[in-house]
Amino acid sequence: MAEIKENTKKPATSGSFVKELLSGTMVSEKIILKNLGYISLITILLVIYIGNRFHAEKITRESGRLQREVKDLRAEALSTSADLMYVSKQSEVYKLVKERGLNLEELKSPPYKLLVRK
Repeated sequence: MAEIKENTKKPATSGSFVKELLSGTMVSEKIILKNLGYISLITILLVIYIGNRFHAEKITRESGRLQREVKDLRAEALSTSADLMYVSKQSEVYKLVKERGLNLEELKSPPYKLLVRK
């Protein structure tokens, strides 16, 4: 009878694993070549994730800058409005007219409407 040889593989020992890992054959042949598609997909997703993170931080900084600018502009608008209210008082207008010598006088009688009949 013909002898049938069983084709059995030796179980990988820890020494051969370390030897393959250090020599680079495991990385080059087994892991990378078998999973090249997955590794490239993970790399692309990682690049997109990092880019998205930088973009989000940029938007956050821009938002904070615009909020500070709005706050400053609101304060400036309130200040300008208060100054305008002060300058438009009747007594202040009278003082400015006298200072500039415009030869305008205050009305002594109230204004009246002119009615035009057709």
